[in-house]
This record gives sequence, structure tokens and C-alpha cells, in this order.
Amino acid sequence: MNWNTWIRQFHRWLSIIFTAVVAAIFITLGVGVEPAYWVYLMPLIPLTLLMLSGLYLFSLPYATRWRNGRRTA
Repeated sequence: MNWNTWIRQFHRWLSIIFTAVVAAIFITLGVGVEPAYWVYLMPLIPLTLLMLSGLYLFSLPYATRWRNGRRTA
């Protein structure tokens, strides 16, 4: 599998995990159970990885243009 394809798949699955964690926190709050403080920090781990992979995917088209020598003004 291509490196870019692997990062794209990783980004997609990570977004599903992030959404599930945030939804689980809201569900526990809706039930009336107050989760521990560390539970509120759990979404920060996938969010950080989402930010890094998203920045990579965002910069990918610009890097390929720069690598090919086609610069836009």
C-alpha cells in the first residue's frame, strides 16, 4: 500500500475513533454520570493525531507541485 494511502486511511479511522469517544462522553453526561477528569482529556490524543495527519494531507498537493517544479504565482 502506498504511504499516502496509508495515512489517508489512518486519518479516516482516527476520525471515527474521535467521534465515538466524544459521543460516549456526551452519552455519559446525558445519563447523569459524571466521568472522571481524565475522560475529558481522552479526545485530545486522537485530535492531535488527526491534526498532524490532516496537515500532512493538506500540504501534500503543494509538496507535489513544488517537487515537480510547477510553481504558481
